[in-house]
Amino acid sequence: MKLSIVIPCFNELATIDDIIDAVNAAPYSDKEIIIVDDCSTDGTRDKLEKIIEPSGRVSRVLYHSTNQGKGAALRTGIAAATGDVVIIQDADMEYDPNEYPRLVEPIANNRADVVFGSRFLGGDAHRVLYFWHRVGNGFLTLLSNMFTNLNLTDMETCYKVFRREIIQSIRIEENRFGFEPEITAKVAKLHCRIYEVGISYYGRTYDEGKKIGWRDGVRAIYCIVKYGIGR
Repeated sequence: MKLSIVIPCFNELATIDDIIDAVNAAPYSDKEIIIVDDCSTDGTRDKLEKIIEPSGRVSRVLYHSTNQGKGAALRTGIAAATGDVVIIQDADMEYDPNEYPRLVEPIANNRADVVFGSRFLGGDAHRVLYFWHRVGNGFLTLLSNMFTNLNLTDMETCYKVFRREIIQSIRIEENRFGFEPEITAKVAKLHCRIYEVGISYYGRTYDEGKKIGWRDGVRAIYCIVKYGIGR
């Protein structure tokens, strides 16, 4: 089974080397690493072009000429994927690639078409951070579940894993963090077999580079309603 790991990247100079090393070291020898640089301005783009891409440590690096957002970067990367399974991997080291086997297992065993890695299931390590973020995540997941009739515990998780033919059949419309509720609603409407598995979470603070904000939460509510009741 070939894995395609799609890594959207914007201003991740401090972690881009570490995440590439971690993904390369992760289980599964047959994998392609696709990085989509969303017009980074902190030196990440130069490093990708001049050092990382020529080194052969990744399969492909795709570049946006303007900053468009995480959803747009994922749209570009997913379209380029050729593996049997597509894994979404953030570039910020909040999620551990060593956990790919537990994420892929339900698909490999032909029980699932889509797997969500939940930060709120199981007893794995979790960094203690923001109370209101946890409340917000819980509210958005609850609202999403109300529209999709799913019983997810972590709709907003980065770790989403798909059979390639399923994710490539979906038209991704959201350019920013609205990707999460959009894709959740759309796989629910396809009646995909969806599983959740518990994962660890090594969150970072805003001082360390966290980007999501309250405006993204408002947009998420809009997307939950739009894609939940729409086409």
